[in-house]
This record gives sequence, C-alpha cells and structure tokens, in this order.
Amino acid sequence: MINLNLITDLPTLEQINTDNGRFYAASDGSIEAPGYPSVTTVLGADPSKAEGIRKWRERVGEEEANRVSHVATSAGTAVHQIMEDWILQQEPKTKPMPIHVAKARGLKNFAEIYIDNVMLVEGQLFSHELRTAGTVDLVAEWQGKPAIIDWKTSRYPKKRNYITNYFKQEAAYAVMFEERTGIKIEKLVTLIAYEDGNQMFVEEPDEWVDEFKKIREMYDTQLQSDLSSEGASANA
Repeated sequence: MINLNLITDLPTLEQINTDNGRFYAASDGSIEAPGYPSVTTVLGADPSKAEGIRKWRERVGEEEANRVSHVATSAGTAVHQIMEDWILQQEPKTKPMPIHVAKARGLKNFAEIYIDNVMLVEGQLFSHELRTAGTVDLVAEWQGKPAIIDWKTSRYPKKRNYITNYFKQEAAYAVMFEERTGIKIEKLVTLIAYEDGNQMFVEEPDEWVDEFKKIREMYDTQLQSDLSSEGASANA
C-alpha cells in the first residue's frame, strides 16, 4: 500500500477556459484575473510542436485526426481517473472500460515498485517566477526522492527526443511545487502506457527548467503579436 502524506493547505485555483487557452486565478487573490496561463497553453507556443501537429493533420486528414484526438483524450482522461482513484484508495465513481483498465495496470506496477509518500494527486500549482499555473498528476517520492510524476497514454512507444515537451511541463511543475511548499523536486518521471506495454523516463529537473522558460518567453512574444494584430484589425 502506498503511503499518503497529502498536502492540503495550498490555494484553490479557478480554471478559466478562453479562446486563447486555459488560465488560472487563485482563491486567495495571489493571482488576479485573467490569471496565469496553464503549462499546456504556454507549451502550445512552441513552433516545432505546432508545426508537427499541422503536418500530421494534413497527412491523415481532418476527420481521422479528429477521431484519433478524441480517442486519445478519452483514454487519457479515463486512465488518469483510474490512477487517481487507486492512489487515493477510493472507490471509482464509474466503471472503466477494459482497455483503459489494462493500460492503467502497467502504470500501477511501476507505482507499486517505485512510488511512496504521496504529497499531491491532481494538485493545483502556480509559480510567480514562471507566471504559469496548472494541475500536476502526482507529486510523491520516487525511490525515496521527491518527484513530479506524469501519467501518459499512447497508441505506440515513444522516443525520448519526441517527448521533450513532457519534461518541460514537469520541470515547470517542479518549480511551482518548490515555490509553494519549499520542497525541492529531484526527479521528473514520465510513465507511458501504450497498447502493448509501458515506458518509463526519468529526468533531472535542472536540465529542463530553462527550456520551459524559453517557451514562456515565446508565449509572451506570440501573445503580444496576437494583441497587436487584433488592435490593428479593430482600427482598420
């Protein structure tokens, strides 16, 4: 049984969904509306990611791309819920599909071997330094060291150089968690469940924090450009 040492005194964040992405404001007033952009919204400013998605959609066609995206989102949501219920030792609210149970089983095997002393499950975090917020899958000890742990689902195994945005996302959460709690994160762990197996990637936070900061700057530049374009259109 995995031990729970949950942190329960963090500010509650209000999620604000807009046409320009997801934002978070804080219940204690420390983040004012319109709030900080989510980590995934910021990472969307990465031109290489946007270009890769565009080429993929062109290659497979809009209808197939939408179908695959819907299936992937549904699987990710279901597996995340299974893992949340299991970690928190609570009864599931709905009966999951067998394919999602099978994917979660491999993640549970990793967790039983490596994870203990859970501090956050689906925890809301933010950083004034990064001016970013988000919801982390899991913060716990990984082989005795504080870690950001991310559950992922996929149709196929992933190559490390194709998932660097995962590591940047986790590094942002590491900064947020230390800023909010004073506890330094020592590992970033990505656990991927695909149809025929599972993968584990373990990274060092310091190797990826600066990479996230670069994209955060890209996001600001892109946002200012979009606002300028909107202002020019309004005045035309």
